[in-house]
Amino acid sequence: MNVLALITQGDAVTGLVTALLMAMSVASWVVIVWKAWLLRRASGDVARSTAVFWQSSALEDAQQKVAAFDREALVLPLIAATGLQAPGTLAAAGARSQQLTRLLRDALHAVLHRLQYGQVLLATVGSTAPFVGLLGTVWGIYHALVGIAAAGQITIDKVSGPVGEALIMTAAGLAVAIPAVLAYNIFGRNISRIEADLEGFAYDLRELMVATGEVGHQFSDGPPLGKLAPLSSERGSAPPEAREATSVGASSS
Repeated sequence: MNVLALITQGDAVTGLVTALLMAMSVASWVVIVWKAWLLRRASGDVARSTAVFWQSSALEDAQQKVAAFDREALVLPLIAATGLQAPGTLAAAGARSQQLTRLLRDALHAVLHRLQYGQVLLATVGSTAPFVGLLGTVWGIYHALVGIAAAGQITIDKVSGPVGEALIMTAAGLAVAIPAVLAYNIFGRNISRIEADLEGFAYDLRELMVATGEVGHQFSDGPPLGKLAPLSSERGSAPPEAREATSVGASSS
């Protein structure tokens, strides 16, 4: 008997477990193929987009050039976030450097949420599929033993057949879980690398906006920026290494 025969001749629990494993397998493979394509494009796009940004002569020119490389819209939201304003609200209160920190953080979180999409599904499939298959195995062995006992005669051929067919469910659970776990680990490493690149770009972009004090530039999806606060006004929000470097420079002078 094959797997199809096991499904058709099994009871409702066996059919439900088999259908659940098939659904988990299809869903995980769809996510695996899609995320492999997405992260492959994203890794190259982020590197090219950040490189062309820093080679541009002006912010407006940089946005136009980045748009040609950023096919997954991972870098453009960070650039566009620096042009957003909400006059008359608490969001516009405080130093411009603090506003930039908040805007870039929100944009970065939105971008990373897109990159993380599907990871929960892979983790869930990888951790639960073996137990789902084990449930089908236990249930199948139970019914096999009940059938053998009802027959009144126990021989090795009557035991090995039904029990072996029930053990297929365990193998099916592992076959569903292993690709999901491998993909989750590989994608997690790639996402972490892209996340580090985006975080570094967001920090450098914020420091550029604060240090240069750009006024009046405008992006296609945001109003003109207000006057930026000087870099010294935001020393408290910089990373520890940046504050340490500033303190050493001040003491040496």
